[in-house]
Amino acid sequence: MAEILLTGANGQLGWELRRLMTADQCVAFTSAELDITDEAAVAAMVAAVAPRVIINAAAYTNVDGAESDAEAAKRVNTNGPEYLACAAARINALLIHVSTDFVFNGDGIRPLRPDDPVAPQGVYARTKLDGERRVRESGARYVILRTAWVYSTHGRNFVKTMLRLGAEREQLRVVADQLGSPTYAADLAAAILGVAEFANPPSGVWHCTNSGQASWCEFAQEIIRLGGKQQPLKVRSVEPISSSAYPTPAVRPTYSVLDCASLAADFGVIMRPWQEALEAAFSCQDEPFANSA
Repeated sequence: MAEILLTGANGQLGWELRRLMTADQCVAFTSAELDITDEAAVAAMVAAVAPRVIINAAAYTNVDGAESDAEAAKRVNTNGPEYLACAAARINALLIHVSTDFVFNGDGIRPLRPDDPVAPQGVYARTKLDGERRVRESGARYVILRTAWVYSTHGRNFVKTMLRLGAEREQLRVVADQLGSPTYAADLAAAILGVAEFANPPSGVWHCTNSGQASWCEFAQEIIRLGGKQQPLKVRSVEPISSSAYPTPAVRPTYSVLDCASLAADFGVIMRPWQEALEAAFSCQDEPFANSA
């Protein structure tokens, strides 16, 4: 009997989770190895592994792509969590499911609490919220963790994009009227494992991001500052622009800073400031940004 079954093992979060666990602790599956949209396969694997905890780190994360491929997003973000939750319920396992700040409409003016009203604005957002609902209605024991602006030294993400563009261009123009909390996947992974240590946590929804807030432009400026210490960059300035100057197929929340106070109160998990986390990411030796941007 394994302690933890992990899905989405080769994504940003899954990769970080695997780094923190031993093979004895975790049975990890990439999306190719376990397709969470295959109900029968999920049921059979969960029954065979019989884990105490299932961590679902698999997701359809192409926010803009979801607008033109809603069915694919629904399969992964809505149906997959439901299948995992139902399988978890059958063996009384705890499901830790990762969701998103996109469930909110972005009109907030203060950090958003887990019980604040949700109003998803696009296909990706709706499929993620529907996934939350399916988990809640499954009868499983569950912890839903909403996070935001996730990056890692592994995989594709905003940090790597800024470093690549910073090596090619003298000026970057980055959206400055969207506010959130950049979150290092390694810190998110550690928080998830902290939650997983609880023998019988209450079912519910919590928020989990690095603390503090930034605009995408402020985030980019700090990325370039730190990146320039590690590798030659051509960029000389990072200039703020409005969202209207950079239209995208999917609507992004203007304000999606998440209130993580209940995570600290209920699980003792306190997330460090995003600036400290970003510095730590640049110090990662396993897969350095300088070698993978």
